[in-house]
Amino acid sequence: MNALRNKVQLIGRLGDKVEIKTLESGKIMGKASLATNEVYRNAQGEKVTETTWHNLVIWGKNAEILDKYTDKGSEIAIEGKLTNRSYNDKNGEKRYITEVVVNEILLLGNPKGEKKEMAESDLPF
Repeated sequence: MNALRNKVQLIGRLGDKVEIKTLESGKIMGKASLATNEVYRNAQGEKVTETTWHNLVIWGKNAEILDKYTDKGSEIAIEGKLTNRSYNDKNGEKRYITEVVVNEILLLGNPKGEKKEMAESDLPF
């Protein structure tokens, strides 16, 4: 049960191409934003869609896979944990940010139904 204390599962679309950085240590880190939608009907019976944006931090092979096989608008499922951190912005003001550190990904489809051909040698496994 301990593993369930800080666990996040999201399905959404990437807001942009994954931003990849190679750190001085040689580790690969990716950053991306993920949009999730919640659809409901308001009191007047109108359909309302609310979009929430999530900041993702992806490490290692998962970052490489997202970089290679996804683009803006790609639908993915992720699992990870929430982390909070602070930093000083350009003006020296302290800012706080919540991120999802991703430990598992699942590629669900191509944006707008595009068909992409993939060679068997391109598969990550």
